[in-house]
Amino acid sequence: MIASGDALAAKHARYVLTPWFAQQSQLRMPVIVRGEGIYLYDADGNRYADLTSGLIAANLGHGYPSVLAAMHQQVDRLCFSPPSWFNDVRAELAEELIRIAPWGDEGGRLFFTVGGASANEDAIKFARTITGRAKVLTQYRSFHGSGAGSATLTGENRRWFNEPTSVMPGVVRFWGPYPYRSPFFTTDPAEETQRALAHVEETILAESASQVAAILIEPVVGSNGVIVYPEGYLAGLRALCDRYGILLIFDEVMTGFGRTGAAFAGERFGVVPDLITFAKGVTSAYVPCGGVMLRERLAATFDERTLGAGHTYSGHPLAMATGVACLRAYREDGIFTRAAQLDAKLRAGLERVRAKHEIVGEVRGTGAFFAVEFVSDRAKRTPLIPWQGTSQGPMPTLFAGLKKRGAYAFGRYNVLHVAPPLTIDDAQIDEAIEAIDGAVGELAAAYAAAK
Repeated sequence: MIASGDALAAKHARYVLTPWFAQQSQLRMPVIVRGEGIYLYDADGNRYADLTSGLIAANLGHGYPSVLAAMHQQVDRLCFSPPSWFNDVRAELAEELIRIAPWGDEGGRLFFTVGGASANEDAIKFARTITGRAKVLTQYRSFHGSGAGSATLTGENRRWFNEPTSVMPGVVRFWGPYPYRSPFFTTDPAEETQRALAHVEETILAESASQVAAILIEPVVGSNGVIVYPEGYLAGLRALCDRYGILLIFDEVMTGFGRTGAAFAGERFGVVPDLITFAKGVTSAYVPCGGVMLRERLAATFDERTLGAGHTYSGHPLAMATGVACLRAYREDGIFTRAAQLDAKLRAGLERVRAKHEIVGEVRGTGAFFAVEFVSDRAKRTPLIPWQGTSQGPMPTLFAGLKKRGAYAFGRYNVLHVAPPLTIDDAQIDEAIEAIDGAVGELAAAYAAAK
């Protein structure tokens, strides 16, 4: 019998450190014990619609039957094999992933990791080995993991905990386009693209193009605001990389596996990278798994040179079997393109919330990957909470309002992320929008009362 929620919450608070939170002893979160479809259930039987797929990870929702069956079958057969030996399901998942990679007849190869952070770190190792160059360019407003190296690749304040000593030298950051809050002093998307690309090129030249191994970028900015780049930006980066012999790496940890309406966001936007890092959705987050995909002409480097990376759980059989089942579900059940069908309904619902509440400055996103940005002054676009500020302001009211209405979503600073499982249906979207609308109303009232 499961203990009461209060008892379990007390035990959790006593023994577990929760990621990224201050005042650990004050945390009192629901104790989740079960999941089904788009819903999570706590120890007291309360149900919560998971409106951000956990951490934009459980793309198939919770408890997808065919995936669970494959996991059970693998548990009975083999739960661990050394990564230095070959394995049947590891080969099968690698083949399936390369089949949906963007390199066509050229093909590619896979290196498996245990998550997105290690995938990004290993991708940089590979890029430096392949090019013989040392420097790597990443964006401000990016998150590439919190590991020792991946945090250095990150462009926002979660990297600060690894500073002042940089554990990955040679990382240089640049500003990306953000049409709603342009760092390039323009309100025209085309001009935003032009100025942003000029800024990247100036950065490349300032660092010596012959020393730059790679540009690592999220094809849609993830936890820093779901920023969809204006038309031409990603293609412009591809052209710059080609011009200077730089490898283009897409961090598809959040955007991969149907989130934007295609298998990968690069496919969605028609831009082909040289390497792809992935995690989360490859197993719908049921088992930790990540990896690096390399186009074949790059992977062939390691036919003659040492591949300087390795993990005990690289290509873990249970994760591999889970991934194979997820890939089959994405493909056979039409999930890869499902987000493209969800886009219009999610966008319309969130725009209705914006029209009703002045506190909402912008709704943006693509596929089933959206953000709602809150402002204190819509005309001036003044953020309700400054990016990387130290105060949460009235935002806890928003999340409490969602919880009260049987919904969960996460956000950072003045942004709420809305990225439900790709299995959500129209009626569930309507319920989600109703919950968000009510919670935003409470947020607006709390902000007005505090002024």
